[in-house]
Amino acid sequence: MSLDDPRQYRFGLVYGAISALAWSSSGLFIRHIGADLMTMLFWRGLFSGTCVFLFFVYLERSRVPGILRRMGWPSVWTMVFSAASMVTGIGSMYYTAIADAMVIYATVPFVTAAVAFVFIGERPSRSTLIASAVALVGVVVMLTDAQGPSGGLFGKFLAAVMTLCVAAMATLMRKHREVPMLPAMAGSAWLCSLVTFWFAAPLTVSMVDLRLIILFAIVQNAMGLIFYTASTRRLPAADASLLTALEVPLTPLWVWLVLSEVPSAGTLVGGPIVLFALFGHILYELQRNRTAPVAPLS
Repeated sequence: MSLDDPRQYRFGLVYGAISALAWSSSGLFIRHIGADLMTMLFWRGLFSGTCVFLFFVYLERSRVPGILRRMGWPSVWTMVFSAASMVTGIGSMYYTAIADAMVIYATVPFVTAAVAFVFIGERPSRSTLIASAVALVGVVVMLTDAQGPSGGLFGKFLAAVMTLCVAAMATLMRKHREVPMLPAMAGSAWLCSLVTFWFAAPLTVSMVDLRLIILFAIVQNAMGLIFYTASTRRLPAADASLLTALEVPLTPLWVWLVLSEVPSAGTLVGGPIVLFALFGHILYELQRNRTAPVAPLS
């Protein structure tokens, strides 16, 4: 697959947008599930990992054994960073306001661009830098008036750790895009279950919560991982993270509309600025790629 093919870039945009929509449902699930954090993470990882792995088997069929044998350290480290981002990401929204956690997560494109430049030498495009700067303005506005429950500082710390983990994961997946990452994504969910099992109480979960956790696993996590993996194989690391940052304003928006968890005034002002930066960047790149010549197929 050519990385300069405009058609592949457009597919990457679509896949990234779908992953953002899937991930943006996290706040709704977290606020509706009554189980404790570790029990929620245990069951969610178990179901989402199985779902992703079954999708991988469906796609690859007879090639599955060979693909698994080729998995090396890039896949292992991606699995570790992904599992860490699951634990810290959900934990951040569990311990602080949804909007606060997502504001910190909004810095992922900038952190990813820096990590990708330092470790794989990938220079972000001018449009990515401009969009990131505009989005940063929105983030600053949101942070100036962020609300959160008591004890929210720990949640904000977890959100910062999640941001670093996602940036590292995005960079690894971009550098090693020839290595199938879906098995690593399934493994990361199972690793999350393995780590949280020792602190969870799996048999105490109610049937209502278990059904919600299954939906959480499939709709939010599995779909998000599958489409994000497809997106990072077609977009530069910073662009993929910038696109999936649509999750940032959408996650508190759904919680606000459905559960009346009202964001701060700063979030209401800064969120649209982030959206403007994201959509402006997407439209610019679509226009640029639409006018670029398509290389003939060999």
